[in-house]
Amino acid sequence: MNMPTEHKLDTVSLYINGQRAAASGTRYGDVTNPATGAIIRQVPFCTAADIDAAVRAATAALPEWSAWPAVRRSRVLQKFLQLLQANAKELAGLITEENGKTFADALGEVQRGSEVVEFACGIPQLLKGEYSENVGPGVDCHTLRQSVGVCAGITPFNFPVMVPLWMLPVAIACGNTFILKPSEKDPSPALRMAELLKEAGLPDGVFNVVHGDKEAVDAILAHPGISAVSFVGSTPIARYIYETGAKHGKRVQALGGAKNHMVVLPDADVDYAADAVIGAAYGAAGERCMAISVVVAVGDVADALVQTIRHKARKVRVGPGMQEGVDMGPLVTCAHRDKVAGYIESGVAEGATLALDGRGVSIPGHDQGFFLGTTLFDHVTPQMKIYREEIFGPVLSVVRVETLEAAIDLVNAQAFANGAAIFTSSGGAARRFEEEVQIGMVGVNVPIPVPLAFYSFGGWKNSLFGDLHVHGVEAVKFYTRTKAVTTRWPNQSTPKPSFSMPVLG
Repeated sequence: MNMPTEHKLDTVSLYINGQRAAASGTRYGDVTNPATGAIIRQVPFCTAADIDAAVRAATAALPEWSAWPAVRRSRVLQKFLQLLQANAKELAGLITEENGKTFADALGEVQRGSEVVEFACGIPQLLKGEYSENVGPGVDCHTLRQSVGVCAGITPFNFPVMVPLWMLPVAIACGNTFILKPSEKDPSPALRMAELLKEAGLPDGVFNVVHGDKEAVDAILAHPGISAVSFVGSTPIARYIYETGAKHGKRVQALGGAKNHMVVLPDADVDYAADAVIGAAYGAAGERCMAISVVVAVGDVADALVQTIRHKARKVRVGPGMQEGVDMGPLVTCAHRDKVAGYIESGVAEGATLALDGRGVSIPGHDQGFFLGTTLFDHVTPQMKIYREEIFGPVLSVVRVETLEAAIDLVNAQAFANGAAIFTSSGGAARRFEEEVQIGMVGVNVPIPVPLAFYSFGGWKNSLFGDLHVHGVEAVKFYTRTKAVTTRWPNQSTPKPSFSMPVLG
């Protein structure tokens, strides 16, 4: 981090109360283009005063916004959905420029995020409560779902559009106001979405964008004006967010890391399974929380499977994300690229078989880019660092076991429990897997089992801290509080007051 440079790089602004704003602090971070390694703009690191300004704007906007009829809030989201679709290429271009993923992948990210907005447009139906008539003599009961208040989202670099859209559409549809702190590595898409929301008719102050590092995060977690916090990132930070936010009396959902397994049985179509794992392991350079990082080869399928994966992985074209025909772009930063390369060194040192080495890849004209090629390890054991830890890069490990039971035991022994998949032609094996595996999201012949927006997304164990997942009905539950109302209209037959515990039935 540093002060703004002499050649006056553009500085990413905050977005508070419906307009761009400058930060009050003096600390800045560099935003780089991962394909070139060049610094393209700078991002301010907010102070507690900046966070407070955003909270004050969100607090001021809350009474009017939460009082809007749900159908009226839905109409704003419908317009926002149209604007997202109309500006998808612009957003995807910003993603590719700052994140590095291919343009086609970035377009897919915008589409998947838009689907959550589409889900949130149905909020009038989703906010309906329950009603029971005559639960006691002349007594009725009903429930209301009401907004939580000012909510905040702290989101990662790997999906700068989709992950914020897991949170903010449902939050504001439920009548809350929202403060987003996107990753400082790729902050620009968040600002463009803020402008689109305003164009859609969202009142000023309902959605705000701040930037920063731990100082900004800690200010969000400690601020008494913020009622709920959503987070997606690594497990150590997720645990910290959950514990710190809860300590300050906030409702928290914190999604952590992953080590997603793909079990391949001997009866699977090897070529089909290999094609599936190539995209699942190496898409977005492996920087996905749902990326397959471990293939569990069961029985005698292992040799043919490893050979086929290696053959296909060699053909993955690595290059800048905007270049036609590129399958995999660079990693997000130089430091992260070097960290992933260090895991490859660790795997070799611990005795895994390096079937394909992605180090030393050279991209003509992009010598300073943060590139790493596809990497494949065979004969990996659960004791190895490359198996135990989340790598978050294009490194795939193959573990060999003899039976389906052993494969399930292996998956269930992992501390992470985000997603897992099985590839088989046996319905019985698939059913046993989906019943016994201790994982939040399961795929059957689907390598990345990310559910659509009307189902929940989230893992178990060290992949989630909190009770509720993101998007789907669970998100509506997270962003609302339930109020139970018991009603009686007195008349001549109404019982007289009693000092005993009331019994309505």
